[in-house]
Amino acid sequence: MEERARSCLLRHRDTLQQDIKASYLMDHMVSDNVLTHDEEEKVRAKPTRKEQAVTLIDLVLQKDNRAYISVYNALIRESYGDLASLLQPDLPLISPEAQKSFSDGGTPYVNTTLIEGGVPQRPVVFVTRPPLVNQIREKLYRLQDTTGWVTVFGMAGSGKSVLAAEAVRDEAVIKECFPGGVHWLSIGQLELPGLLVKIQSLCFRLEQTLDSSSQRPPNSIEEAKDRLRYLMLYKYPRSLLILDDIWDGAVLKAFDVQCRVLLTTRDRSLVDSVGGQRFEVHVESGLGHKKALEVLALYVNKKPEDLPDQAYSIVRECKCSPLVVSLIGALLHDFPDRWDYYLRQLKMKQFRRIRKSSSYDYEALDQAMDASITVLQEDYQELYKDFTVVKKDVKVPAKVLSIIWNLELEEVEDMLQEFVNKSLLFRDCTHRPYLYYLHDLQLDFLVEQNRSRLQVCELHSKVVRQYQQFYREGPPISGDQECLYWFRYLTYHMANAGLTQELYTLIFSLDWIKTKAQLMGPVSVINDYVEHGAILENSEVCKQFLEFLSVNGHHLEQKPFPDVVQLGLSQPVSSRVYQEAQLLAQQQTSSGALYLDWVNKSSLESLSRLVIKPLQGFIYYACFSRDGLKIASCGAVSLQVFRVTSGEKLLDFRAHEDEVLCCAFSPDDRQIATCSSDKKVKLWNAEKGTLIRTFDEEHEEQVNHCQFTNTRRRILLATCSNDSVYNMKLWNPNRQSSQNTLFGHMEPVSHCCFSPDDTYLSTSSSDGTLKLWEVSSANEWKSINVQGILDEDEETETIVKCSSWSADCRRIFCAARNAVFMFDVTTTELLSEIRTNRLSTVQFCDACPNSQLVAVALSHYAVELWDVEAKKKKADCRGHLSSVHCVRFSPDGALLLSSSSDQTFRLWETEKIHTSSAVSLKRDLDVLFDDRDVIIVAPDNKNKLQVRSGNAGDVMFQSQKLESRIRCVCLYRDPLVVALGQEDGVVQVLELPSGKVLHVLSGHTKTVLHCQFNADGHTLITSSEDATLRVWKWRTGECRVLQGHTEQVRRFLLLETMFPMPCLLSWSYDGTVKVWDMSTAEKIQDIVCHQGSILSCDASPDGHLFATTSTDKTAKLWSLQSWRKLHELIGHQDCIRSCRFSWNSSRLATGDDYGEIRLWCVLDGSLLKICSSSRKDSMDSLHGGWVTDLHFSPDNKVLVSTGGYVKWWDVEKGKALQTFYTTGANLKGIHVSPDFGTFVTIDSIGILYILRKM
Repeated sequence: MEERARSCLLRHRDTLQQDIKASYLMDHMVSDNVLTHDEEEKVRAKPTRKEQAVTLIDLVLQKDNRAYISVYNALIRESYGDLASLLQPDLPLISPEAQKSFSDGGTPYVNTTLIEGGVPQRPVVFVTRPPLVNQIREKLYRLQDTTGWVTVFGMAGSGKSVLAAEAVRDEAVIKECFPGGVHWLSIGQLELPGLLVKIQSLCFRLEQTLDSSSQRPPNSIEEAKDRLRYLMLYKYPRSLLILDDIWDGAVLKAFDVQCRVLLTTRDRSLVDSVGGQRFEVHVESGLGHKKALEVLALYVNKKPEDLPDQAYSIVRECKCSPLVVSLIGALLHDFPDRWDYYLRQLKMKQFRRIRKSSSYDYEALDQAMDASITVLQEDYQELYKDFTVVKKDVKVPAKVLSIIWNLELEEVEDMLQEFVNKSLLFRDCTHRPYLYYLHDLQLDFLVEQNRSRLQVCELHSKVVRQYQQFYREGPPISGDQECLYWFRYLTYHMANAGLTQELYTLIFSLDWIKTKAQLMGPVSVINDYVEHGAILENSEVCKQFLEFLSVNGHHLEQKPFPDVVQLGLSQPVSSRVYQEAQLLAQQQTSSGALYLDWVNKSSLESLSRLVIKPLQGFIYYACFSRDGLKIASCGAVSLQVFRVTSGEKLLDFRAHEDEVLCCAFSPDDRQIATCSSDKKVKLWNAEKGTLIRTFDEEHEEQVNHCQFTNTRRRILLATCSNDSVYNMKLWNPNRQSSQNTLFGHMEPVSHCCFSPDDTYLSTSSSDGTLKLWEVSSANEWKSINVQGILDEDEETETIVKCSSWSADCRRIFCAARNAVFMFDVTTTELLSEIRTNRLSTVQFCDACPNSQLVAVALSHYAVELWDVEAKKKKADCRGHLSSVHCVRFSPDGALLLSSSSDQTFRLWETEKIHTSSAVSLKRDLDVLFDDRDVIIVAPDNKNKLQVRSGNAGDVMFQSQKLESRIRCVCLYRDPLVVALGQEDGVVQVLELPSGKVLHVLSGHTKTVLHCQFNADGHTLITSSEDATLRVWKWRTGECRVLQGHTEQVRRFLLLETMFPMPCLLSWSYDGTVKVWDMSTAEKIQDIVCHQGSILSCDASPDGHLFATTSTDKTAKLWSLQSWRKLHELIGHQDCIRSCRFSWNSSRLATGDDYGEIRLWCVLDGSLLKICSSSRKDSMDSLHGGWVTDLHFSPDNKVLVSTGGYVKWWDVEKGKALQTFYTTGANLKGIHVSPDFGTFVTIDSIGILYILRKM
């Protein structure tokens, strides 16, 4: 090693040993082959960081020049810029020949050449941009054997000059391409006299180098051009002329002397004015996030990871602009405490205050931006000013600008091309037609220049006026980029123009909502109300529309697109949404459209604030970000991130190869952790969705849960898995291997959770225990035997599903089986417990951070809120259609998030959730229609019998709670009585409305599945799981038993008018149909119809036929006279669950479990139509589930069907006329009035629907 290098190391030895971390440097030194692996191990063997540093420096002192340079480069790469600057002055040559590279890429030959040519040195703070430098060098090699031009172009401050200088700082480039030298000339904005002086100066420099006798300076541009041509052609035949910062084509012509030129400019079109070969390199406006932080770090002598949060904000705000980062970095070098100040100035567009004397031509940022615009023609400058109203990061089609400017499209495209050429605008060529956008700095500068409220309003008003003028016949619906721009940003322009009335009219229009949601999805519409609701006069109306869209948004993402007017008719009568929907429906029904009014909806209200359907599949977990502004959800193999206010999707990417079971935000919200069945844990950038790190070597089974610490003091990640022993781990997110493994659970661990102060970690396991661990030592602190508390059923395995801490860390909650327990953390004493529905399992629980509430997710589709100390249920949240996997409170406790197997997550406002006064009904109902009045009877969730009447569904009678579950009901009109069949086989007949029990009929030995009065009401027929039917003279209790079926009899048909004696047709899971004489209980016919179970049966109104459907995917038509099979109907892909004849007996409709409905010709058994949606819905069906019921209208033109929702079909066309989406799903059937004007059904969560055709 050279003596001066050794002396430098010895001189700064103490400083280096004090500050460096040897392990960081050694990776680079091993890669440079200056340190062996044995030497690396020798260093690592030292016990302390300082001893490792001492050993490393001792080793370097024993080596040659390459070791010194390797240490220097390693210091640079590891952001020890201050230490590297100590070594830089004494950097040695690698070899005595001095032909190998210095640390900066130059050699004495290169340095001498560049100094002689006036090429600027590297900036004090410099970061490499290899891809761009290599592009420029590749273009320079094209000039090796010919003259020509290489243009480096880009916007102000993009680093063009530095890149041009760096491209020639290479020995191979100079020797092979430009052995005659490299000559740099800074141009800038020049008048002709200034240009002459520049060329005179260049000629003088070139002549001085030749040691030729002094010549008179050229007196004109032409003379100067001739002199330069002579010098470049005869004296410097293979040299490169670099022209920095060219603005004018006329200036460039002066250098058109058939030589090799590299020029930097903001205007790529300048080279059109000269001849010769031309090549170009576009310099992007940003350094890249990592490089920009590196620049700031070098200026303030810190490592990038040690920079404050404001550094990241500055880089984001300026889009990594080299100019802005350098200007602010230089300012911070002098004033290191002004991070907040300069960030604030940048956000406020105070560019004049971001100024610093430097080698750059413009002292302040605003001067650099203004210079580009002032060279435009005056009329172009005025039009360019209109870009002030464009939102950041928005790309605008030329067609939009042609409307705003009222110019021909071609003329606008030519104008935009000039803006692009001058780097005042960027063009996205990935779209056709092209899209145009501004860099944030350019936009910020325009906003600063036109910052007065009046100016801004006028510009936005101009945009709105031009739109209204161009689209006075109606909005665009083409779906192209121009159309999408208006739907995205018209409301933004109206709001900023102060056009409140126009905005009000627009966004409170269902037509606008329909078109915008259809083109762009519901989130974009919701954003209108979130962004502009505050400026609208009627906040209540805004709230109504926002609630409508938030709760129905998942419907608006379906294909085919639902009828927005019909959705609006489900809103409360007092809502502006309902009122507008009613008006539109009335207008459209006059032209034949079908709409249904939910007439009894006044007693119900929606409790969900937002419903999002992010995935095709289960949502296993969803959580809030720490600031409460975002939601992350996972399931299948994906991770998605949404905005809380609107449900806008921010991220969506494939995270794992198998199901993603959990996700968690880091305390600073910069990272998201995910874990999966693929045994891996991954860390992701929460803004970009890019992968940071994968932990894939330590867990050997699926990883069930992951959770970060709550504070930023010491960020750790906890994971738990199905591993038998090594199932709990703590990770430092910055290291590849785990920090600690926690031993104690011998069965899979399902959940882990840090205490709010991060002192303890709780883990929940299949071994029936809840364990608490000290985070600092990773030692077990407490163990709670939850299995012991539930020991009344020792044969049942106890899995502790999850745990949650109280805000004060004094209590901990855990869920197991159907219970939630609350323990004292210090003593592990059981303080309280709640037991939920015995038929349901608690899937998850979470404690509210600011109250005594605990949220509970249940397997039977429910979310409940409990006060655990009082053991009292405070709320019952209905809406999910399948098992709820997870519930989480927002950080402030204001919102509750639930996620479910129904492919949705729901947001609930904690303060608005309450135990609903509307008792949920069971789906086993019967209905009597009387003109426009209805009487409905159904059991409720308390096993009380309810009788309701009228449009509002008012309770007419409610019984006491019955001991045995009610499984079926039926009504008779005169006298008004109701029969109910129970799970214990008992049948009761009650008088209405008094509720007096008239008779109790016992005989069935198992559940009564169906009951029905005959036409005169004297006879009651029942069928049961005991495989029998019974015919009761219910007033006397006389009974005839119909025996013959071998499996349960779910339904039957009365054939009282089709035969001389009253007959009954029954069917069963045994595959047979039997016909009985009700008066004698004699079996008339016994027909084996199907190999599988019979699921439905119907008789034709003309009394000639009956149809059967089965699990064998076939339907069959039979004669009621000959009892022979007439036709077998084949084609369904799944079990056929329902069938119905048309009233004229010419058609048969059949519906299957795939959601498909088929219409058949009864005469010949041919298929007439298939009624189905074009694609599957969220329940993987064509009808939201099984098709359970079918009814024809009296005129046989319309068919109504039930499945996951209710649909009406045009029988002739097989096309859907209307869809009514119920809140719940899995409708069992629907009751239809004789005039086909009223429809009654109950959904899976117990909501009653009385629908009336408008």
